[in-house]
Amino acid sequence: MNRERFGSRLGFLLVSAGCAIGIGNVWRFPYIVGQNGGGFFVLLYLVFLLILGVPVLTIELAMGRASRKSIVQAYKQLEGKKGKWHIHGWVCMVGCYMLMMYYTTVSGWMTDYFIKFAVGDFKSDMTTQEVSDVFSLMMDSPVEMGLWTAFIIIAGFLVCSKGLKGGIEKISKFMMSALLLLIIVLAINSILLNGSSHGLRFYLVPDMDKVHEIGLGKIIVSAMNQAFFTLSLGIASMEIFGSYMSRDNTLPSESLRISALDTFVAFMAGLIIFPACFSYGVEPDSGPSLIFVTLPNVFVNMAGGRIWGALFFLFMTFASFSTVIAVFESLVALLMDNLKMSRVKSSIINCIIVLITSLPCVLGFNVLKGLHIIGDRGVLDSEDYIVSSWLLPLGALVFLLFCTLKWGWGFEKYLEECNTGKGSKFPKFFKPYFRFVLPLLIAAVFVTGIF
Repeated sequence: MNRERFGSRLGFLLVSAGCAIGIGNVWRFPYIVGQNGGGFFVLLYLVFLLILGVPVLTIELAMGRASRKSIVQAYKQLEGKKGKWHIHGWVCMVGCYMLMMYYTTVSGWMTDYFIKFAVGDFKSDMTTQEVSDVFSLMMDSPVEMGLWTAFIIIAGFLVCSKGLKGGIEKISKFMMSALLLLIIVLAINSILLNGSSHGLRFYLVPDMDKVHEIGLGKIIVSAMNQAFFTLSLGIASMEIFGSYMSRDNTLPSESLRISALDTFVAFMAGLIIFPACFSYGVEPDSGPSLIFVTLPNVFVNMAGGRIWGALFFLFMTFASFSTVIAVFESLVALLMDNLKMSRVKSSIINCIIVLITSLPCVLGFNVLKGLHIIGDRGVLDSEDYIVSSWLLPLGALVFLLFCTLKWGWGFEKYLEECNTGKGSKFPKFFKPYFRFVLPLLIAAVFVTGIF
């Protein structure tokens, strides 16, 4: 059976960027920037994105493009007859399932809030406590959360069942185009608010006093971690799209474009959040409270806030759903390649699996509220800790070793695949960097994530 291919280069870039652009980096990036010296952190982040994120991204894409297979079969094809690297391919798939066990729930929150703003549940006369209660009531309702989670899962696998061109690429082109338009409109609106300059200064101007207060070392670690995690590397969520792409362009060129799109969206999210918060005298927080409590409070006090709130959560829905369908495609391709299933059958089976495995996260905020799995972490935080702190960095390290060691695929073969096509190329003298420096950087990400 012939391998599916993207209908256009633009389709590949938008789908791949959609996988990288997710909820976490859209709401986490602005906050991390503000807490780590503003523009100084952005500069460090861009440096680490180039020296850490882009190289690892080329590795996943190279394995996919060279093999034209999903990750397990990709390892088997590239490792040789006696290799055992493919065992890690199954670990990657466990990571994709685990990521979707909680990511679909959070994506459901975004859709729920979009509908709430669109139908007028948020009103201009609401108090801060009433806005906060909306989030609390949603979390306390297993039915409400369960229905929106199921909606995201079923819709995601329905898109995947339609195929690469007719489903994923078609929907992603629409969503990413709408996302980019929405984020520009929202950013312009925030910048034009009275008092927005204070938010822009907080976000963009390097605050050296804060740098000294926090410590240069901690800021470097934060920038390095953000640059690594923003691209969702380590569980083969990007590898599958390498298997569908053409060899017309080099992988460093394509990786730079994907990273640029991802960074643009994250950066623009800060231009939405900080001017709006400071214009209304609201201090931005981290985590869920920023998105579901702080910003709704801003919107209900803003002229036309119902519309702006609906547009913001529509943007967040597109950002989250683009990641969902991208990771779902890895799971669908897994059963198609390894069990020779049809795309529709694989989509249905995976849909049932993810519906069942997502239940603990949904119930972890209500029925299972007192359940702590890892330390004092609840269900969602425990699942996120396993994926983010263990599977992503260790997975990226295995990919790197596979592509640089002679008893893996080997650096020469990786480099040849990486540099095939038109565009920027990695020179051969990068080999020591890939073999010695890059593993240390990834190990640093892992150690800081654990401790």
